[in-house]
Amino acid sequence: MTSPKRSARPARPSVAEYLAEAIFSGRYQPGDFVPKEIDLCEQFAINRSAVRSDLRQLVDLGIIARISGHGSKVRDYEEWNILDPTVTAWMTRYASPNPRIQREILAFRLDVEPYVAMMAASRAKALDLVAIETALEGMSGHLHGASAEERQRYSEHDVAFHVAIFKASHNIVWAQLSHILRPSIHLLVETSNDSTADPVASFERHRRVMEAIRTRQPREAFLAAREVLRGTAEALGIEPGDSTLGSWLELSQATD
Repeated sequence: MTSPKRSARPARPSVAEYLAEAIFSGRYQPGDFVPKEIDLCEQFAINRSAVRSDLRQLVDLGIIARISGHGSKVRDYEEWNILDPTVTAWMTRYASPNPRIQREILAFRLDVEPYVAMMAASRAKALDLVAIETALEGMSGHLHGASAEERQRYSEHDVAFHVAIFKASHNIVWAQLSHILRPSIHLLVETSNDSTADPVASFERHRRVMEAIRTRQPREAFLAAREVLRGTAEALGIEPGDSTLGSWLELSQATD
């Protein structure tokens, strides 16, 4: 006689996930204290060691700091391990309402991606061009889709387009970063694509990047990539702030 199967024990509530959602969405800002351990124990009906374990995860990721006698305080964004896969996953799920995080990601992309596009225009091989063009064709195929699924597919091809350019730089650091940065890129791409007033113009900016890379024009690739990100900033209603972009433009203009 076979014994009855034991039912799977339900997973306990995740305090780390709850606090990550609250922090990344902006309900708790840097400098704010999150709820005390005892309050979290009562709220989630779990013991103190479980709460401390989840808080430790946030501490290890640089998101909160434990202050003896006071509780746990959200650290400044510069202290977060922003490239950790757990953090980027939380960012993708929860950060859309937080303009400061979006601004930080956009500023980083403004510093990096035009330069990467310039490198790709000098180094891309045939297979790289195929990957970039395939992603652009995928965007084209879903450009006029009205459904949420169509828009999601468009954004997925958009992200693939940017990742393919990172890989086409043929620099192992940028290529690896393309995997790490993918959730961050997806966060801005999906949000800006849903917000843009002129998706056709956005697509055309992407096409110009591809053409500059395909025709081996590094400066034009740099400038075209900059325009893509300016369009992203406009769609999000974000002023990205200072970046090293101005220095690169001065350099590129000096070589005309």
